[in-house]
Amino acid sequence: MTIGKGQEWGSVVACPDDLVIVDDDAALHRLVQSCRDEGRSIPALGLRGGDLFRAVGGVEGVDRLAPGAEVARLPCDLVRVTLDGSRTHWAASHVVAVRPVLGSLRLGWWRGQLLAWMNGEFLGAWDVAPRGHPNDGRVDVVSVTPDMGVGDRWKARRRLVLGTHVPHPAISIRSVRSGEWSLAPGTQVRVDGVGVGTTSVLAVEVEPDAFTVHV
Repeated sequence: MTIGKGQEWGSVVACPDDLVIVDDDAALHRLVQSCRDEGRSIPALGLRGGDLFRAVGGVEGVDRLAPGAEVARLPCDLVRVTLDGSRTHWAASHVVAVRPVLGSLRLGWWRGQLLAWMNGEFLGAWDVAPRGHPNDGRVDVVSVTPDMGVGDRWKARRRLVLGTHVPHPAISIRSVRSGEWSLAPGTQVRVDGVGVGTTSVLAVEVEPDAFTVHV
């Protein structure tokens, strides 16, 4: 069951010796995607890095995954991502949609609409969704309106490290179980940091308790 308000999350167990270890979000995405594409169950996972690792309480540089050692065993949700009604991808940590400016995704931060669907708090060094939780049955949808000026974007970017970019009238965060969004043609999508192509329609649906991680 997904975590409820005030409830304990997960349990402390002896580290299993058959964990599949993943080092970052991209590796996690590839493993989960292959399991879903091939109809296989997602194995018990050990996390050693990445944004989901940080969201579930992992500390960079600290590896607790020695056989028999005490580790946290945590159920996590998965996000089904559908592009243009036909292409399906699976996100364990986050989904980001941005329209490139002058062919650059990096410049896309400074102009136009930005959207992120967060299954946890973090996107790299940024605390994008301070209330995001990987096992609450929802994703936090973070939206930056197209009319947000460059000056405000610069201030928000600096505040993202500490998660103090909200509240702001041009930035909204809402929690959903599913939904569909119309995007500008040519909007590029990254799932767990991996580019998966462009779309003009993006739909998400949360699958609760889809897999288990150990940290």
